[in-house]
Amino acid sequence: MISIEGRPISRNDPPFIVAELSGNHNGSLERALAIVDAAAAAGAHAVKLQTYRPDTLTIDCDGPSFRVGDGHDLWGGESLYRLFQRAHTPWEWHQPIFERAREHGLIAFSTPFDPTAVEFLEKLEVPAYKIASSEIVDLPLIRLVAATGKPVIISTGMASLGEIHAALVAALEAGTSQLALLSCTASYPASPDESNLRSLMALSALTGVEVGLSDHTPGIGVPLAAVALGACMIEKHVTLSRADGGVDSAFSLEPDELAALVVESRRAWLSLGEVIIGPRPSEREGLRFRRSLYVVQDVRKGDVVTPENVRSIRPAGGLPPDTATVVMGRQFTKDVPYGTPFTWDLI
Repeated sequence: MISIEGRPISRNDPPFIVAELSGNHNGSLERALAIVDAAAAAGAHAVKLQTYRPDTLTIDCDGPSFRVGDGHDLWGGESLYRLFQRAHTPWEWHQPIFERAREHGLIAFSTPFDPTAVEFLEKLEVPAYKIASSEIVDLPLIRLVAATGKPVIISTGMASLGEIHAALVAALEAGTSQLALLSCTASYPASPDESNLRSLMALSALTGVEVGLSDHTPGIGVPLAAVALGACMIEKHVTLSRADGGVDSAFSLEPDELAALVVESRRAWLSLGEVIIGPRPSEREGLRFRRSLYVVQDVRKGDVVTPENVRSIRPAGGLPPDTATVVMGRQFTKDVPYGTPFTWDLI
């Protein structure tokens, strides 16, 4: 289990739903704050930012290596620098966004991408850190974040098991005792058939840490399946409206969808229950309405049991239906009124 601001996060607790703001502010602080408001109204538990500047991620170079591939669904041909310019959240916005989140009772944290971002976020007293999929190989950054002693959540998109192991070792050796891994398909948008959610159980068993999902697929079906397989945290990008456009809008949830995720993920978690085969307490009434043998006509002593006067009907109370072949042709030992449960003492 990990805990962020006193909120336990584990497979034994309801799923922790994180609304990722990312670039869906579309360059407007007011829109960013409105997304925070919408996330709170939808029942999310946290909002997350990404803390970087274009110059801390790349350089303003137009060479082929610095461009997104032409075949990319959303950002094909765009230079990394221009993309990060559009998508980044200005650092001066962080404090008002965090303050708005806290006003709503939301946990607010971020993903840093370099040491200057960590230094900045430490001044804002963030309660946890997220490591993005692409940064899982940046072990110096992981060590720096882990050295704060705060919970560290690491996305595993694109990573091999060896890279995941190296990241965990780096974090543990640097000083954090609270770690979680998020399964992730680092494509935007991601296809559900590449989610491979059965890997969640293996990831948990191999690492011994809590696991969750950072999801870029459309809708909420994949996160719900992840909860059923042990995910204790779900991270989804959130926007006010996909029709408004923006760098992340195509794979982001709208507020009503986020609200559905919050409700349905809790239901999915509740449904897991325990390993029990047999009647549930709530089924006690239902047990009364199983089929059994009943006398369905008034009969007299000496009458023969026939399919016309004894039938398998609801409710329970009589002999099991399978005894019908045994009792047919026997004689009643007494007068029996219509609606009497059929029992051995009647023949």
